Amino acid sequence: MRAISAAELEEMKAKAPEVSELLRLMATPSRLLLLCQLSQGEASVGELEQAVGIRQPALSQQLADLRQHKLVSTRRQSRSIFYRIADPRVQQLLAAMYTIFCADLCAEGRSTPKPPPPSPDKPSTGAARFARLDPVQ
Repeated sequence: MRAISAAELEEMKAKAPEVSELLRLMATPSRLLLLCQLSQGEASVGELEQAVGIRQPALSQQLADLRQHKLVSTRRQSRSIFYRIADPRVQQLLAAMYTIFCADLCAEGRSTPKPPPPSPDKPSTGAARFARLDPVQ
């Protein structure tokens, strides 16, 4: 890694609170699983409840927190509300976490190999990668 200039260090110091807050919001296991699931594409509350295994009251609270901080956004269709990742930084962080924590497990055959989460421009369907990994023995 190259040396950091004084100007770069000052910029990093200025950004540190924002980065820290974003990481704090993603740091709970339930929120991380929700975001991983949403990284695969838009989903309704019912789909999220089934895929992630969080009961509706707790799920609604977590989604409300993520929505309040503008990490996710919603779309209403009839009586259903669909959630999707709204902040592209979240998608980038999830892709990096997938590469760091999950890609090696897939390569070793402990889980079905899957590509990293898609970009927000190219949503797909499927289960969250973190949520679907087999436990390490």
